[in-house]
Amino acid sequence: MIKKFDKKDEESGRRSLLGLEPWLGEKCLSCKEGNSRQLEVRHRLSPFCGWQVFVEMRDGDAGGGNGEHFGTTEATEAFFAMTRLFQSNDQTLRRMCYLTIKEMANISEDVIIVTSSLTKDMTGKEDVYRGPAIRALCRITDGTMLQAIERYMKQAIVDKVPSVSSSALVSSLVSEESVFLLPGWVNETQGLAFLILGSYFQHMMKINYDVVKRWINEAQEAASSDNVMVQYHALGLLYHLRKNDRLAVSKMLNKFTKCGLKSQFAYCMLIRIASRLLKESEEGHDNPLFDFIESCLRNKHEMVIYEAASAIIHLPNCTARELAPAVSVLQLFCSSPKPVLRYAAVRTLNKVAMKHPSAVTACNLDLENLITDSNRSIATLAITTLLKTGSESSVDRLMKQISSFVSEISDEFKVVVVQAISALCQKYPRKHSVMMTFLSNMLRDDGGFEYKRAIVDCIISIIEENPESKESGLAHLCEFIEDCEHTVLATKILHLLGKEGPRTPSPSKYIRFIFNRVVLENEAVRAAAVSALAKFGAQNENLLPSVLVLLQRCMMDSDDEVRDRATFYLNVLQQRQLALNAAYIFNGLAVSIPGMEKALHQYTLEPLEKPFDMKSVPLATAPVFEQKTEIAMVVNKPERVAPSRQDIFQEQLAAIPEFKNLGPLFKSSEPVQLTEAETEYFVRCIKHVFSNHIVFQFDCTNTLNDQLLERVMVQIEPSEAYSVLRCIPAPSLPYNQPGMCYTLVRLPVDDPTAVACTFSCTMKFTVRDCDPNTGMPDDDGYDDEYVLEDLEVTLSDHIQKVLKPNFAAAWEEVGDDYEKEETFALSSIKTLDEAVNNIVKFLGMQPCERSDKVPENKNSHTLYLAGVYRGGLDVLVRSRLALGDGVTMQVTVRSREETPVDVILASVG
Repeated sequence: MIKKFDKKDEESGRRSLLGLEPWLGEKCLSCKEGNSRQLEVRHRLSPFCGWQVFVEMRDGDAGGGNGEHFGTTEATEAFFAMTRLFQSNDQTLRRMCYLTIKEMANISEDVIIVTSSLTKDMTGKEDVYRGPAIRALCRITDGTMLQAIERYMKQAIVDKVPSVSSSALVSSLVSEESVFLLPGWVNETQGLAFLILGSYFQHMMKINYDVVKRWINEAQEAASSDNVMVQYHALGLLYHLRKNDRLAVSKMLNKFTKCGLKSQFAYCMLIRIASRLLKESEEGHDNPLFDFIESCLRNKHEMVIYEAASAIIHLPNCTARELAPAVSVLQLFCSSPKPVLRYAAVRTLNKVAMKHPSAVTACNLDLENLITDSNRSIATLAITTLLKTGSESSVDRLMKQISSFVSEISDEFKVVVVQAISALCQKYPRKHSVMMTFLSNMLRDDGGFEYKRAIVDCIISIIEENPESKESGLAHLCEFIEDCEHTVLATKILHLLGKEGPRTPSPSKYIRFIFNRVVLENEAVRAAAVSALAKFGAQNENLLPSVLVLLQRCMMDSDDEVRDRATFYLNVLQQRQLALNAAYIFNGLAVSIPGMEKALHQYTLEPLEKPFDMKSVPLATAPVFEQKTEIAMVVNKPERVAPSRQDIFQEQLAAIPEFKNLGPLFKSSEPVQLTEAETEYFVRCIKHVFSNHIVFQFDCTNTLNDQLLERVMVQIEPSEAYSVLRCIPAPSLPYNQPGMCYTLVRLPVDDPTAVACTFSCTMKFTVRDCDPNTGMPDDDGYDDEYVLEDLEVTLSDHIQKVLKPNFAAAWEEVGDDYEKEETFALSSIKTLDEAVNNIVKFLGMQPCERSDKVPENKNSHTLYLAGVYRGGLDVLVRSRLALGDGVTMQVTVRSREETPVDVILASVG
């Protein structure tokens, strides 16, 4: 029986929920006490608030965030209580009913019993109920019921009422964000309505694609509708039905581009589809689709114009001429009275400036006008775009303009400004003093960790790129750490001071700042300060007595780590030996932390009489001090160090019995492709180098769906004295499932300098034909083989990069017992930059002291390289280059043994 509304309730807008109030009130009372929002809902139950309680309790929010979820039993009870709302003639209550059905569809039982009621509303005369009923019905429909409502869906798609037609169309769509999201911008009411629809779409094509495909004629009829949203949704359905057939999509595009559309939303979707096809096309931009996108730049709707401009800009390999029309319309948008257009234009131009700064230069005047825009987001994007496109003469003026409003923008946009300044420093290094002053002022302002970290990283990059800015940059950072509240930044700056400070003309002035940290800061910062002090004492003989006194004071620290470091460094420095300083202060251990932990654990499990050998520990695969990481949030909890790529390979290979006794893995190369990607078999190789062996790992993929490959192996034939020991085949290689096979090779014993070799490779296997549909193979098979490209092993495969922060100390530490020197003429190389790049690539060693960057207008340069030869032997190279008719190179090599020296000189020669 329907409960009558009280007159007072009707006048005050508070209507009863047909007996649901007690149930909802009880559920609200069961929520966490003190939640004022829920109590207010309990006391002021309106239709919308009642539905909101359902949604919040389903998501676990109704209990004040305490994670109370709607259980299946509760949901089912609520659902059956709610079904009484079908008796109401109140439109708001009925629509709330449809929404609740969709919300309860996945958590309550027996939802399907309302199918008849929804079907009745779907085919009824009340248009206001038909659309929501269609969407609710499609949400609860399964594959068996879809055919029963197919006739109603076809009729609804071509219905004259736009809301009904759109509901049927969108309920048939597979939601695909990149295409189906509302393009451009929509007014708030439409945007909210259709975003809500998008979140509740029943993906019926996933349930029964063949049934939905039969609705294509009705969808084509709906595509000619005069209603903009119906046409847009119909186009979306047509595209999704054909998106796996490139030819059908092309025909659809040709049809609609020629006949034209009334919906600006549909135009935006056509642009996105055309853009996707262009990116996949091999024809480049000489394509009618590109002409269509370019023609949309002249559309009367602003959203279509912007969508076309954005599509052109995001196409790969666009030339400046092809970008020009898009940049021109964005330039016009920069002077639009609508803030959303100005923001969209300047944000897109900012992206263009990253790759094509010259193409945006014509917009500089319009961008400068936006610097004073009342919307600070627009002003920030304008200034960062100008920083990328402006000339060197405009840097001073831009810095002054930034200073006028930088305090008014959020930290997020401040970080964008700092990153733009960092890019500008690399472009105009002579302007480093202006930008350094600006950054130091920003460093004094209030801000969060990300903002401060961005500034510190920018100052450090300026110091590294411009040696003449070192002293001023270090001075600004020293001032910053006096009041720095971020431990990560303080330790980073202290490390930089220890690395760069001892090499400055007046290193003593930094001692005070460092020791202040020992007195005033937390344990982590104090420990970093002790390490920095030790580096000053190791590199400056006149400062050593003072540093020893300070370290003795640090030995009284309350923290174990600080005391241990102080004691260790004090004893090392008191020996006054350069080799000890280099080994234990300047150049630390360049080993893999997870690998070292595993090796030590293994050593404790099997006690041996001989001491632990550090050569058994894998090296770190990337230099720690030269990694440039993106700005990210600081994690408070200490995270476990993730195993490196080489650690993972070490574990995989050790699990194979044939490779168990090869020793520690020295180096794993990057994958080398031995076939083209489009061939029937795709093969790539990873070279795993050990002390005396190389394991070739072949990753194979069978791209033929009518074949099953078995006993797959790669047979290799070396050109030099390498010996092939064994091959480990992959048992089977089904269609499109990668598999691995291995080949073990022994390195030459008689001639250790013969490190380079070329291998001819042939993949051999047994083929069993199979049914492409079922995948069932035939009983009988036949042997076959496939010739692969040649595989090369070069000198760089035998050397691992290792960073030496202080190359001079490392050079003295190794000594000249096995030093050799030779001179070579590089006649085919015309510049020092080219020579440096070729040497680094050929030797596979790590450049030190930033010597891989050649100063401008120099005719001579010295390149310092460090690495470890297989077997754990340190090797250092000093290459003096002189530019003449070609490049003359004098190479000096040092190591603790003779073999690495001979190998490098023999390979270079």
